[in-house]
Amino acid sequence: MQTELVLDTSALHCTLRLAAGIELVHFGLPGYGAAGATSGMFGVEIGGHRIDGHTTGLTVVGVSDATQGGRRHVTIHTHHVAAAVAIDLHLALYEGTALIESWIEVENRGSQVQRITRLDSFALDLPVAAYRLLSFTGSWGLEFEPHTLPLNQTTMLESRAGRSSKGHHPWLALERADGMILSAAVAWSGNWVLRSEVHSDGRITLSGGLHDWEFAVDLAPGARIAAPPVVLVLAHGDLNAISAQYAAVGRSYWYPRAPLADQLPVEWNHWWSYEDRAIDEETFRANIDVAARLGMEVCALDAGWFGPTDAGTHWYDYRGDWDLVNEVRFPSGIRALSDYVHEQGMAFGLWCEIEGLGKEARLAETHPELVAQRDGERLGYVCLGSEAGRAWAFATLDRLIDAYRCDWIKLDFNLDPEAGCNRTDHGHGAGNGLYAHYQGYYELLERIRSRYPHVVLENCSSGGLRIDLGIARQTHMAFLSDPDWPEHSLQLFWGASTMLAPEALLHWGYCEWAFAEHRMQKFDPRDPALTRHQIDYYTRISMLRRFGFSQKLPDLPAWVAERYREHIAIYKAHVRRIMPEADLIRLSAQPQRFGLGDRWAAFQYRMPGDSEHLLAVFRLPGGEPSRSFLLHGIDPSQQYELEWLGDDRKIRLPGTDLASNGLTFTELPEEGSALIRIALTA
Repeated sequence: MQTELVLDTSALHCTLRLAAGIELVHFGLPGYGAAGATSGMFGVEIGGHRIDGHTTGLTVVGVSDATQGGRRHVTIHTHHVAAAVAIDLHLALYEGTALIESWIEVENRGSQVQRITRLDSFALDLPVAAYRLLSFTGSWGLEFEPHTLPLNQTTMLESRAGRSSKGHHPWLALERADGMILSAAVAWSGNWVLRSEVHSDGRITLSGGLHDWEFAVDLAPGARIAAPPVVLVLAHGDLNAISAQYAAVGRSYWYPRAPLADQLPVEWNHWWSYEDRAIDEETFRANIDVAARLGMEVCALDAGWFGPTDAGTHWYDYRGDWDLVNEVRFPSGIRALSDYVHEQGMAFGLWCEIEGLGKEARLAETHPELVAQRDGERLGYVCLGSEAGRAWAFATLDRLIDAYRCDWIKLDFNLDPEAGCNRTDHGHGAGNGLYAHYQGYYELLERIRSRYPHVVLENCSSGGLRIDLGIARQTHMAFLSDPDWPEHSLQLFWGASTMLAPEALLHWGYCEWAFAEHRMQKFDPRDPALTRHQIDYYTRISMLRRFGFSQKLPDLPAWVAERYREHIAIYKAHVRRIMPEADLIRLSAQPQRFGLGDRWAAFQYRMPGDSEHLLAVFRLPGGEPSRSFLLHGIDPSQQYELEWLGDDRKIRLPGTDLASNGLTFTELPEEGSALIRIALTA
């Protein structure tokens, strides 16, 4: 068997030595080292003992190596005789990038049940240097809050809420003074951990994956368990070089495809303007009519459509009873609304919290075997770690999609399962119920996509509390947050796009909240003081990614509706044409809520070949009167035409000016914006 395994791409140099275990010889960009030879590569705790790539008695017994379409998948098969386990280390590399995935599978080769209490998908020892740790925390309405600190003590990023981005977002970046950046992201929707352990000699061990908190699996003889992948990305420069690689691999290998999803359609959703208490079929139909005139392409019916026939029912209490339609609100049924949407030439979307189980739902009484419990107490969701739960969930979504001719399903999850279900009659053990639930959820989503390849699946969880690279492989987009006031929306987009491409993100324009109280959600499209530049600012922010509205469309002032129609046409003609192919470049620091962070925001979409660019610029309240932005990919020898989309302005500039001076903005008011198409002239 080979003793040296070279895992190079055109952008990454990685070499392993396979002898007495696994030794990392080199991992880094050409000319830059990123990890040391002491790296254990992975970690497993079995019966209270830890096994990694350097553990005495671990033997490499073979290597599998397969390449398909630019993705190379290498599996290093190991065996530890004394522990009676086989451990497969999986590494996936992608040509043209310095991105690598690492995960492990463990098989019990013994004759007795073995308890596993920790599965680290990777473990790297970093060279001694000064590092700065970048991360984001997340809670409701406060997603992608940035944190930066010197990495001079042991640090742990984690989520124990049972939802991947409640607590911390499952992503980090380590920056060195020489410009090297290492990013890591856990592709898992439940509890996860990333540990940065600082040793006395200055070394830092970076490890993690599935969280070991309240986790244990009793592995039967011959049984296997797989840990979720951790994605590692290297770059030299700034975060744009990191995010471009995440986006490139996501687009080519991870993100699901569907014709409607690929279109990046403009959506209207009823929720914030009506919630469940003010929505009914007459109201929904009236909005459909206006949405069609404005050029929207999807109309989504959110919560409030299901449950007992009672105008006073609250959606949260009856989640799970998806067989009931509230006939007071929708006397003609949901199919009639779907048909009406289709008659207007649009797609129909429906909200469903398939995992959720409300306190009043009959499902808990009629099917108690489905209920997730911990120590005998209901947790508020259906356990998809059970075969019965998965079968029920698939049959339910299958029926809804077929009966209501759904083109789009918004999948929400509005609770923290924490450590998850510990029932032992579900097919999982007491310590791995949450793990089994998410494996079951992924399986469910795969089955739905296989049966309905045209249906769009939207990932939502109390807004943006379950955003990760695991669920991004199963759904077509992630909803970023329930609130959507402008600076919050810019902060989210800046943060989320470090890990996901813009077309994998959805957020609505500045909504009018009719019932819920939120001190920042004060938008009123009927306010006589509202200006055109404010409407442009609010709308262009949401045009940076997948684009939608949640407003009372029939009540819009005529001039506001017309401006929306114009922006929707621009989005269709230019933004969504460019977005799925372009590199996104942040030209400013992250804006932050409540007047913090950068008070200007600029984003450049750079098309392959550099023949076309799209520049979006925003001046936030408190921003200085003037700001210049240097663009990427400008050829000084060429001439460029600049078109201010929606503002009836065009100019021509030599590339020498753009390359050396960039663009300076001196006339934007606070809450002002510009959307500029930049293209080579003939």
